[in-house]
Amino acid sequence: MSTRSAIEWTQSTWNPLTGCTKVSPGCQHCYAERMAHRLEAMGQPNYANGFRLTLHEHALAAPLGWKKPQMIFVNSMSDLFHKDAPEDFIQRVFGVMREAHWHTFQVLTKRSERLLALDDAIDWPANVWMGVSVERQDYAFRVDHLRATHAQVKFLSLEPLLGPLTLDLRGIHWVIVGGESGPKARPVQEEWVQSIRRQCQRQRVPFFFKQWGGVRKKQHGRLLDGRTWDEMPLSGAAASA
Repeated sequence: MSTRSAIEWTQSTWNPLTGCTKVSPGCQHCYAERMAHRLEAMGQPNYANGFRLTLHEHALAAPLGWKKPQMIFVNSMSDLFHKDAPEDFIQRVFGVMREAHWHTFQVLTKRSERLLALDDAIDWPANVWMGVSVERQDYAFRVDHLRATHAQVKFLSLEPLLGPLTLDLRGIHWVIVGGESGPKARPVQEEWVQSIRRQCQRQRVPFFFKQWGGVRKKQHGRLLDGRTWDEMPLSGAAASA
């Protein structure tokens, strides 16, 4: 239930949950859904349920056995704060992350309402970076929900970026931007990305540009104005990562 990751901003993935449901326009062409059905067709036992939400008890303790410190993206194939994920299971995931203090865990959700509702019940460890996805301006409320939590490192994933964004980055430690990739990928505009970079620079927030995306994303690369942008957080847990 773990793998070395090709995602530019992490090193490994850990999936104690798999499966999800669509909640906003960014979910329309979900890469995890495509991958889950592919793995189901291949007979991979962890995906016997396809993309239906599934808890994997056997995967919970996996990071405790990984002795080399690394960046770990949690639930690349699901959403930890999905409405059907039991609160007890969420707490157990946080318990493992707290115990595996030598790793840095990156948790990303579109369910910012539930994140905020559970915030007071979570003992937030310094090695957990909490992020929300925002694909369009009408979902910027997720940033406010994240900002109101007690997570020690907070980040935004603006991917797939589907329109221009104006952001209040107070209390935000990192911003990732990326265009949509894969079949039927919706195009991203260069000026949208440049505007977000300027906002990050103005508000002194590290900016990471992941990709332009497209049906053949490797052809489009990840250069913005002639260079790569791989800035990372410098505060909290990030300082020792």
